[in-house]
Amino acid sequence: MTPVSSARAVAPKKERTRGIRGRGVVSEDGRRVRPRAMLRICNGGFEGMSYEITAGETLIGRNPTTDITLLDEGISREHALIVYDPETDAYTLEDLQSTNGTKVNGKRVRSAELGDGDELQVGHTRFRFTLGDGTLEEPG
Repeated sequence: MTPVSSARAVAPKKERTRGIRGRGVVSEDGRRVRPRAMLRICNGGFEGMSYEITAGETLIGRNPTTDITLLDEGISREHALIVYDPETDAYTLEDLQSTNGTKVNGKRVRSAELGDGDELQVGHTRFRFTLGDGTLEEPG
């Protein structure tokens, strides 16, 4: 996953959709879409760096093969996973039995559904999770 620089991020064109409160959203031309999700680092030397969550599963850890790789000694090689469920139109954070745990809004969790504005802590790194105005097309 490629980080998105906050200075170069461009607001996506708004797409007209139909649905109930963003659940099971379908565009006017029949494509299934989901809310655009981002993680932005809130502390340390990489503060302000953003990552767009585009895959159904996004792996966070120290290992260079993870989708979001962090240089933080408090993070396990494969620390946490963000999963998008198209059936519920929700993003969930799953702790992968990490040594130091994962927090959402200051509370240690094994699994938690994420909402716009939630603060995640993985090791010593804090993120802000946001759902943007744009949408992403669902594959298949």
